[in-house]
Amino acid sequence: MIRKIPLLSLFPILATGLFMAPAWAGDSEAGKAKAQALCQTCHGMDGKATIPMAANLSGQQRGYLIEQLKAYRSGKRRHEQMSLIAKMLTDDDIENVAAWYAGIKITIEAPR
Repeated sequence: MIRKIPLLSLFPILATGLFMAPAWAGDSEAGKAKAQALCQTCHGMDGKATIPMAANLSGQQRGYLIEQLKAYRSGKRRHEQMSLIAKMLTDDDIENVAAWYAGIKITIEAPR
C-alpha cells in the first residue's frame, strides 16, 4: 500500500537542508600546489588566463569547476590539452583545485 505524505509534513526535513545540493569539500592549499604543477601555465596561479584560448578561473563557482573538470576527465567535454590534464586528476585533486580557484576573490567593473 502506498501512503500519501502531505507536502507540509516534509517542511522540517527540507528546512534542515537534507535535500540541498551537496557541499563540496576541498583543501585550497592542496589545490594551490596542484594548480602550480598543472594549471598555472595556461590559467595562471591567480586564475587569470595567460594565453588567449584559456579560461579565466578565478572567482568561478566551485561546483561549476568540479563539473567541468570531471567532464573533461570522462570525455564528455573535449579539449586536446584539458582532456589530458584532467585524466591525471583524482576526485580529491579536482575538489582541491576547484577550492583554490573558486576562493580567489575578484572585482568586476562595468564598462563606462
